[in-house]
This record gives sequence, structure tokens and C-alpha cells, in this order.
Amino acid sequence: MKALVVGGGIAGPAAALALAKAGIESEVLERRPVVDPGAGSWFTVAPNGLDALEAIDVLEAVRDEAVPSRANVMYGATGRRLGTVGLGRPLDNGLVALTMKRSWLAARLEREAERRGILVRRRAEVAEVTDAGDHVGATLTDGTVLSADLLIGADGVHSRVRQAIDAQAPAARYVGLTNFGGITRHTPIANDLESEAWHFIFGSRAFFGAHPTPAGDVVWFVNVPEPEITREQRHGTTEEEWARRLLSLVQGDAGPAAELISTGRLELAGDSTYDLGHVPTWFRGRMVIIGDAAHAPSPSSGQGASMALEDAVVLAQALRDHADLPAAFAAYEKARRERVEKIVAAGARSSSSKIPGPVGRRFQELMLRFAFRYMITDRSTAWINNHRIRWEDRTSRPELVDQ
Repeated sequence: MKALVVGGGIAGPAAALALAKAGIESEVLERRPVVDPGAGSWFTVAPNGLDALEAIDVLEAVRDEAVPSRANVMYGATGRRLGTVGLGRPLDNGLVALTMKRSWLAARLEREAERRGILVRRRAEVAEVTDAGDHVGATLTDGTVLSADLLIGADGVHSRVRQAIDAQAPAARYVGLTNFGGITRHTPIANDLESEAWHFIFGSRAFFGAHPTPAGDVVWFVNVPEPEITREQRHGTTEEEWARRLLSLVQGDAGPAAELISTGRLELAGDSTYDLGHVPTWFRGRMVIIGDAAHAPSPSSGQGASMALEDAVVLAQALRDHADLPAAFAAYEKARRERVEKIVAAGARSSSSKIPGPVGRRFQELMLRFAFRYMITDRSTAWINNHRIRWEDRTSRPELVDQ
């Protein structure tokens, strides 16, 4: 059996690695000529995502440049501490959540896939996918036609494969926040911040997050409530203009945001954020979708990459456990749908708390302080971060429905 995996990033190489462990050959189709490990901003992979990496034997290959993260510490615009929420139970080897560059993880997974003999075809942008009944095909923009026994859409929130499976599939939803990421090198603020923790500030006009590194740097991001940024705005605005605007949004808030922005540099600017909730059809015939193509939680959930990694492992298990594709795809969906849709919903609620409402920030701080004390706690989030997958476990065969 051979699979075509449409999309690189994190989900694509992870799926190929999981398939290889299940004894299935695959080819990854990556539209970019190269994945720049230094591009973009930082994010955190929770213990459940690290567990998925461990299940396919790649955790050791991706942890050497990451920063440990144990908790999220929340503050209001006034500087008042609102609460602390842990990032989940460590793995059995003691490893806690890891913060790293998203692009760095993608590049490392791609490199590991190639090291294990998996073909990663670069500059391979897919124009069309077709299911011929006895095989599935992908036509690239350069005219190349590739075929295999199954095709996995790991092509993100604006997935072409999702639309090929179901022309009526929902599109991604803009969550009302644009994202900016940066880094401030060798700053004394790194020593002032609690180590191995994200520091979140529910500011009066923007949401700010900062994380110190052992090297004395601070990585940070800003979520801005505003209309979706257009391509023209993004390309027509300089880094200095973006930085001045961000500084004006955080200037009146307590905490280190203003100094970190003014003394740092942007690595990601004008990134509109999306989520994708209920997608009715995850598979049809020989095609199936995983990760953000099937369910995209907002970045506020902190679970997008971890969900994709879990999907990759569970889909490979299902293909290993079931001889026919309909049964395998159905088993994968049965194992995943309820969990991921709950996480997407939780992420949507988290995003809404970042947007200033008419009641004002000070009243919101009282509400958030109550929420972080009684509602959003280590115990209430354990089902998300403490989820574990055992490669040896078998996926159950559900009753099949027409697809």
C-alpha cells in the first residue's frame, strides 16, 4: 500500500512517519522549495503532542532546541495576577511541554522523514486530486500526475483536499484576531519573568504573551482584535510600522509588553487566525483529511499542532488494524471526532476572552480571576493535555455508514 500525503508543515511529515511505522509507504507533497526553520513565531507543544511524537519514535529528534514550559501565568492590564494554569502532566520520562518555533519543528520532522527513507517532493503544489476507484491521483501545478492507493489531506485550514472530499465542506472561520510574533534578545526582562512559563496579559486593547528562554531572550506574541488583515495590508506595511502600531496598543498596560516590543524585532506580522469546527465529512473513497484540514482550533487553544500529531498516529494505527480503507478511515474518525471538536469549541471560548468587551477590562479581570480559580484549572484541562496514545493499542471497527 502507498499513500500520497498532501501538505508538509507538521501534519504531513508526522503522518508519513507514522505510516512508515505501520509498514505503509508514503510520499509527502510539499509546495515550498524549502522549509525555513528560522521563519515565523514560537508556539508550545503540550505533553499530549509530545506523547504522539514519542509514539512514532521522533521525540528525541525534535527536543534539543526547545524550551521547557510548565504553566501559563495570567495577568490583567492593571498588572493584577489573575491565575495560573499548568500545561499538563509530564511524560513518564519527566518531559514537560516544549516551546519552539513552529517552522523549526516542521523542518525537523521533514528531515527525520527523509532520513528514514520517505520521499519528500518539494515544489509540489497540488492543483487537483481525484479518486479513480481503484487508485487516487494528485495532479501538480507543473502537470505531473502522481498516483497511490490512498491520499491524506494534511494541507491546512484552507484545504483543497477537504473540498475534493465534500464540495459543500465548510470554510475556515476568521476568529477576530490577528497575530504578531517577535523576540527580544539578551534582555534583563528574561530574569524578571518566571522561568519555564508563558506570561499572558489581557491588555486593554490587545492580548500579549511572553516566554523567557535559558539563553536570556524573551519570545513574545501579540493578538490584536480587528478585522481580517488583507494581503495588500500585509505587504504594504513595514516592520517598523507594525511595531509602532503594536507599541501603541500595549503602551498603557502594566507589565513588560511595551519594553519587549520596543527593544525586540518582529518575526511574524499580520497573520490572520482561523478556526474550523464541525466538518461533516472527513473521508470519502480513498481520501481522508487530518489536522487543520479536518478541525482547526484557534491558536488560543494551544492544541493545533498536538491535535495534528495525534491524528497522524491514530490514522496510521487504523490503517494498520483494518484491511480495507473504509473501515480504517471510519475507525480513525470514531477515535478522533469528539475529542477534537471539543477542543475547537474550547479554543473559540478562549479567543473570545481576548477581545475587550463593553464591560471594560477591570470588570473582566474580576471575571477572569474567578474563572482561573474555579473553572479553568489544571483539573478541568487535564482531559486535553494528559491524553496519551499507546502505539500497541488497537483501533475498534465501527459500523460503517455510506460516505
